[in-house]
Amino acid sequence: MAVLAFILTIFTAYLLGSIPTGFLVGKSKGIDIRTVGSGNIGATNAFRILGKPAGIFVLLADALKGWLAVAIVAPLMQAWLAPSLNQIAAEWLRLSAALAAVLGHNYTCFLHFKGGKGIATSAGVLIALVPWALLIIGIVFLVVVALTRYISLGSISASFTLPFATWITTKSINMTVVTAIMATLAIYKHRGNIKRLLEGTESQFGRKQSQNGRGSPHP
Repeated sequence: MAVLAFILTIFTAYLLGSIPTGFLVGKSKGIDIRTVGSGNIGATNAFRILGKPAGIFVLLADALKGWLAVAIVAPLMQAWLAPSLNQIAAEWLRLSAALAAVLGHNYTCFLHFKGGKGIATSAGVLIALVPWALLIIGIVFLVVVALTRYISLGSISASFTLPFATWITTKSINMTVVTAIMATLAIYKHRGNIKRLLEGTESQFGRKQSQNGRGSPHP
């Protein structure tokens, strides 16, 4: 039954993570968010295109997906199907749910496996798994954004810091390995932003958007 618990946990967490919140909110306003701004369905593009209330809703909903997968889905599956799991197996059940939720958001089956970058969903996962590490990388994110006004650079910097913050706060090899995977995935999903940062064409926070949705390269 332990194997079944893992299978159902991963499947349910993936489907939960796959809910395309930004796309659905955009559609409710008559906008396909995939065709405007950065084309991303995540909270940052929702803020820019759909407005602050919609952006906040997308951010919180996407984070909630990650939190529910780890804090609710995994424990319920364990209690139902594998109550005798040892501590290490139970930890891996939660970690499996975490990765599945983030992969669901990034590669949603509801949009031909094209989704967001997983930052908000990862944050929800981290609230449930490693809240102190999340606090550290949250500070890194805020400092970098405050200094540069680049949301993407803040996200990349926070992602890079994540496995180090996890190890410092938990000393858990398993947690550190999984958060390193999450960080690598997040940075990979930002490869377009990295290219624009190097070219000087990345959009800055608070700057008026140009017609291509990415802002002008100069103030």
